[in-house]
Amino acid sequence: MLLSFAVSSLKSRAKSVVLTFLSLLISISVLLSVEHVRMQAESSFSRTVSDVDLIVGAPSGQLNLMLYSIFRMGSPTNNISYESVEMLKAHSQVEWVIPISLGDSHHGFRVLGTSQDYFEHYKYGDKQPLAFASGQPFSGVFGAVIGADVAKKLGYQVGDKIVIAHGTGMVSFTNHDQSPFTITGILAATGTPVDKTVHVSLEGIEAMHLSPSRLKPIVANPDDTSNPLIQPDDVTAVMLGLKSKFATFTLQRELNNYQDDRLMAILPGVAMAELWKMMGTVENLLRIISVLVLVSSLFGLSTMLLASMQQREKEIAVLRILGAGGGTIFMLLLTEALLIAIAASVVSTSLLTVLFSVSKGWLASEYGLFMSANFFSVHNAIVIGAVLAATIVTTLLPAIDAYRKAIHSRL
Repeated sequence: MLLSFAVSSLKSRAKSVVLTFLSLLISISVLLSVEHVRMQAESSFSRTVSDVDLIVGAPSGQLNLMLYSIFRMGSPTNNISYESVEMLKAHSQVEWVIPISLGDSHHGFRVLGTSQDYFEHYKYGDKQPLAFASGQPFSGVFGAVIGADVAKKLGYQVGDKIVIAHGTGMVSFTNHDQSPFTITGILAATGTPVDKTVHVSLEGIEAMHLSPSRLKPIVANPDDTSNPLIQPDDVTAVMLGLKSKFATFTLQRELNNYQDDRLMAILPGVAMAELWKMMGTVENLLRIISVLVLVSSLFGLSTMLLASMQQREKEIAVLRILGAGGGTIFMLLLTEALLIAIAASVVSTSLLTVLFSVSKGWLASEYGLFMSANFFSVHNAIVIGAVLAATIVTTLLPAIDAYRKAIHSRL
């Protein structure tokens, strides 16, 4: 009875109710979106690289090693010898090894020297392997595979030749003009730093730094990667995949105490979590903004109910005469407010589910955000519960006002 009367009462004030509903709809959508994006972004951030058990480099701090090896940010303080890479390849607990070498660039995009294992074992997101939009992995000394953003911004296609510059700045005064690389493949978009990277062979990195006299025979025979002159002496870092996850901590401790080279092994997940904590201020700021938007809408709801009291005083007084107690009037207004809030929450959740279902592919490819479209989670249920509780609190004032004033102001 109370519910049906509340619905009829809301219908009689359709215009003001619709405006209040839209205000709540927007604020709840903002709040749910911010919370959902915050949680999913943290998950996506940690999935920039996937299925890598350890990253090994020179001692420089785990955040620095993570930044330059995965995010291509900053510069390494030192390299590790290639003998250490060979040791890791032969280690009984290691299944695969991806060596990487940094230090050069192409029009502001970082150049990464690596091996064929990179395209076979490197994964991102939910263990998604790298895929080629066109072409194939590089072969020989002077082949190059470029990321999706590099191809898009610079307009490159398979078969084009590129010249790599020394250093990592946008402008370089030292270009390796005598050793141009030929693009053999373009990777599909991943939404990760891979998209902004030019990948070449380790032999190519060594070759382009040779003197012109030593470089000439290598350019003449670019398919021969066995020339001793282009075998790497050191690399920037190494990514490892282990045969057993249980060996991770044991191998990490072993490498950190390795006597023949100065090595530091880090767990990508731990380093990612530490890096994300540094962004906590921005995260909290987004929360505060969304909460303030919600609070302003709830005050709008309270104002709407207070403003309608003058129009409804006769209606409420009649209900009191017909036997409705003060508690009934009180519950009537709470029910009306809750109906508006519940309707706004349901519509908001449904709209956001559809919106993220449609846009999740675009968010993954453009921004590297691997967003779930499922808004029906425990966390979102808690958020909506908090919204409904706040609705009750902000409705108490007009409900109490209706209870106290209606009967003695009109009868």
